[in-house]
Amino acid sequence: MSAEKILSSWKKKDFKPLYWFDGEEDYYIDQLMDHAEHKILSASEAEFNLTVFYGRDADWASVLNACKRYPMFAEKQVVLLKEAQHMKDIEKLESYIEAPLASTIFIVAYKTKTLDKRTKLYKLLSKNAEVFTSAKIKDEKVQDWIAEMVKAKGYEMQPKAISLLEEHIGNDLSRIANEIDKLSLNLEGKKQIDEDDIEKYIGISKEYNVFELLAAISKKDLSKAIRILNYFESNPKAVPIQLALPALYANISKVYAVYGMNDKSDAALRPMFYYNPNSLRQAHDIMKNYGYGGVEKMLLLLHHYNLKGVGVGDTGTSGAQLMKEMVVKMMVE
Repeated sequence: MSAEKILSSWKKKDFKPLYWFDGEEDYYIDQLMDHAEHKILSASEAEFNLTVFYGRDADWASVLNACKRYPMFAEKQVVLLKEAQHMKDIEKLESYIEAPLASTIFIVAYKTKTLDKRTKLYKLLSKNAEVFTSAKIKDEKVQDWIAEMVKAKGYEMQPKAISLLEEHIGNDLSRIANEIDKLSLNLEGKKQIDEDDIEKYIGISKEYNVFELLAAISKKDLSKAIRILNYFESNPKAVPIQLALPALYANISKVYAVYGMNDKSDAALRPMFYYNPNSLRQAHDIMKNYGYGGVEKMLLLLHHYNLKGVGVGDTGTSGAQLMKEMVVKMMVE
């Protein structure tokens, strides 16, 4: 069952005795746990019937005792176990999971990973719990996700603004959602979100960002690339090397993959570049200006300087300086 379906059933007061949420994507797990903590019970019911544990501090016996209590002045009690991945002896919850109480709604958040499917605990959960695994969103789906979230809030975002946001943040859905909330609070009735809004309210420069750096690299415009990297150097928190290089690699590696395709028509390439005309145009520029050998060289340089950026073989050079070296080698040497 998806997070949306679980939330929908909860809003209809349709509860199961046991829920287990795991996986690498925190966003949906946090949404579910927030609703469980603040919305399942009324304020008066929660005073006596809401218990919250944190895995690092909780012991299994206390959690079991809480789950086995009966609700006071309410039909249900809610027991939340957050950050269960840090809990010692979590397998000792098996006895309760085998026979959960109908009057308790026990909800476990086991974040950043999943259980080993070979364990007894997993097999019991599969049989007796509603299990939701929150998987990391694929990179090619992030822009669609942003567009859908913005639409759900009653706005529209221009494609380049979406690209700016995605390239600045990556696939961290919680951070993206927070930035979209920040935008919605500041738009003052405006319904179309553009690059100026991204720059003004989120602080991502529409001229000096990874998107524009890639455009300069694709056109072999060294002077523009250096201007952008000088901005990065003056504003080291704006686009750190650890953010910039993976974004460049993700785009250029797609261009590299094109060389292995039999059909290189725009119709065949559009899905690979998320139907974004700017991305497709940049791909054509890179292929024209660098060729197969040049694209291969770009990927090798990105890998090499990514290692330098984390201190392998270089511990003193700034990220912006490393990127300047890399870009010069891509375009000139």
